[in-house]
Amino acid sequence: MRILTIRQPWLWALVAGVKPVENRSRNIAGSYRGPVALHASKGPHDHVGFSTIFELTSVRSLPLVFGMIAGVAELVDVHHADTCENDAGWCTPWSDPESWHLVFSDVRALPTPIPFTGGQGLRRLDAETEIRVLEAIA
Repeated sequence: MRILTIRQPWLWALVAGVKPVENRSRNIAGSYRGPVALHASKGPHDHVGFSTIFELTSVRSLPLVFGMIAGVAELVDVHHADTCENDAGWCTPWSDPESWHLVFSDVRALPTPIPFTGGQGLRRLDAETEIRVLEAIA
């Protein structure tokens, strides 16, 4: 299993099933497709993200966690915005028209988030933490 650290409120939007795509400046997944633990960064949140979420949804309050694995999803596709099949150059309202899109499905929130130290990129999750994550969603 891999793990991806994402700033809030974007992590909340993925785990809540509101946002199906994570935008990145490069293809951090390569050819990998499969399960990914979704980790909320400890660092500062993205202020623009809040206004975007409030604009695109009816949500007005976000229960946020920081420095924890909050969910699991299947990474099913990675493509650049140039390949989106519409004139706008983006695939969904959540897709950045200049980025790589990591597309997720089967997103599941963990009943109790697991504290974890994050990092950059799409990394391998250590075996002990992977077992904890899999037990939490079983």
